[in-house]
Amino acid sequence: MTIDEDRADAASADHGPDALSIGRRVRQVRTARGMTLDELAAAVSRAPSQLSMIETGKREPKLSLLQAIARALGTTIDALLTAEPLDERATLEISLERAMKGPTFQALGITPFRIGKSVPDGVLETLLTLHGEIERLNDERSATPEEARRANVELRHLMRRQDNYFAELEEQAEAILAAVDHPGGPLTQRTASEIAAHLGYSLHYVSDLPASTRSVADNRTGRLYLSSTIPGRSDSRTPVLQALAGRILGQAEPTSYAEFLRQRVETNYLVGALMVPESHATAFLQDAKTRRAISIEDLRDAYSVSYETAAHRFTNLATRHLGIPVHFLKVHESGTITKAYENDDVNFPADRFGSIEGQLCCRRWTSRVVFDIPDKFNPYYQYTDTGNGTYWCTARVESSSDGAHSVSVGVRFDDTKWFIGRETPNRGVSRHGVEVCCRRPPVELERTWRDQAWPNVRTPRTLLATLPTGAFPGVDTTDLYEFLEAHAPE
Repeated sequence: MTIDEDRADAASADHGPDALSIGRRVRQVRTARGMTLDELAAAVSRAPSQLSMIETGKREPKLSLLQAIARALGTTIDALLTAEPLDERATLEISLERAMKGPTFQALGITPFRIGKSVPDGVLETLLTLHGEIERLNDERSATPEEARRANVELRHLMRRQDNYFAELEEQAEAILAAVDHPGGPLTQRTASEIAAHLGYSLHYVSDLPASTRSVADNRTGRLYLSSTIPGRSDSRTPVLQALAGRILGQAEPTSYAEFLRQRVETNYLVGALMVPESHATAFLQDAKTRRAISIEDLRDAYSVSYETAAHRFTNLATRHLGIPVHFLKVHESGTITKAYENDDVNFPADRFGSIEGQLCCRRWTSRVVFDIPDKFNPYYQYTDTGNGTYWCTARVESSSDGAHSVSVGVRFDDTKWFIGRETPNRGVSRHGVEVCCRRPPVELERTWRDQAWPNVRTPRTLLATLPTGAFPGVDTTDLYEFLEAHAPE
């Protein structure tokens, strides 16, 4: 199908005989008959201005008037209502007029204008092409869930190829720390302010920061606005460094979701590299490896960062500097995986795009088991036998505005010898690659409740949350049936 045929189809079949297409049909037939607007108006006893409004689609003719027009033009009313394509010029005009009345033109603030005969066809085609491209880009951006998952998968593959280590980001962090004479060790709030000053910003804490933002930078005056309210357990240094990261990295407005995700990852990486400097942390971890006493908690405490930041930073340095492949998981209390990384061949659940985020984590894995452990102060360790071998993991539960979540770091069995917690007696067996591992409830429980349960599914908050397989996507049916069983009347 050609572009013109496609437009003609859109101007007729898709929209049907509306006032605009009827008016253009009247004008087309009138012109073909060699009649002027005044002559047709006289033939149907109407004012020329009235017929002009009909031909331009501004007024829909009554059936009796349309019949009179058809007789005056020597045609039938069916011919005026036909869905056959108009001539090329009329098709272009109708398509553009409809576009001008649509949401895209309105969003751009373009006021509809009269399309005169003097406007060349090429101009109409150009405007329609631009309109079509804008709508295509809008459609592309609105396809967020699928596009986000694909972009996230590609980004995770890049991180895996590089062992989650990005030398250029480490170098930039080192240069910034050197510029403010940071001696190593924990980054203080004062040093974060000095970094801001070095980059030409002054910090201003306000109570009315827009709810959808973490910070707002005024590049004209060099003022960086941050919230004066620090949520419980949050690190006051992090929002400052996150706000400055874009300036350090020279980031521009992202043009795609993939670029947006890449910028977010680079920002978080740089913040981690500033708070846990590579050279200092590498020496710390190498010493711990020599003593066979690597601990995420010790790394956390040494640099006064969150457990999640320490875990992320460990994955950056573990393979490059310690020769240890690792995996990382962040799992919501609902069982949904929200963040994941691996270069140790652990078998994460994934959808058909290869996306891990949004999938339900196996109930036998450390990341899920830790939620049921009463001791929330000490880390939980566990060996898990999987189809890909045995893995050892350490995990903790942390709280956030979205509820509790677990953060875990794991390694292959052979690398466990370097870690504190390797003596744990806790063991699990996971066969999540097989449906019956934990994604299917126990037979008796399922038989009792399968046809009686109807949950109202909570909409996933994350854009990357996929819809895993199951009767109620995202719902752990075992939890559902156990709840019903526990609350069933005697």
